[in-house]
Amino acid sequence: MNLQSDDFELFGLPRRYAQDRAAIDARWKDLQREAHPDRFAAQGAAAQRVAMQWSVRINEAYQRLKDPLKRAAYLCELHGAAVNAENNTAMPAEFLMQQMAWREALDDAQDTAALDALSDEVNRSRRSLLQRCEQLMDGSQDYTGAVAQVRALMFIERFAQDIEARYETMESRLG
Repeated sequence: MNLQSDDFELFGLPRRYAQDRAAIDARWKDLQREAHPDRFAAQGAAAQRVAMQWSVRINEAYQRLKDPLKRAAYLCELHGAAVNAENNTAMPAEFLMQQMAWREALDDAQDTAALDALSDEVNRSRRSLLQRCEQLMDGSQDYTGAVAQVRALMFIERFAQDIEARYETMESRLG
């Protein structure tokens, strides 16, 4: 293992968006067993520190690879297409209008049925954007084009969290 390897190399996976989650999970378990600090107890503190570094590195890679959004952003970055979500929040007008409509629907939602309908719509949009990421990255290797999809997904992920928070608020009022 090489600490300088990218996440895909570390996990022995092809550098592409489409991945088998079960394979990622299985490889993570194997790597964690290999690098577990307890395996190096007889070799002293220095070996255990190195094993701990490996364990942290493996967990960081796992967090990026298992999450479709993080994996997409990582692939864009690996191919020189910076997402820059913190600095660049410009989005197409159509997307922003959709976000505003969703916000209004969330504000107006008075029951779980309304939230369910909104959540379903947001999830459909998310699935569509994830499919588009796969097409752009794995199909045409257009990582620059995929950046816009990744940024849109980041907005959608935050909004989905707001929906979950509203569910929790409704449940706490009922409970």
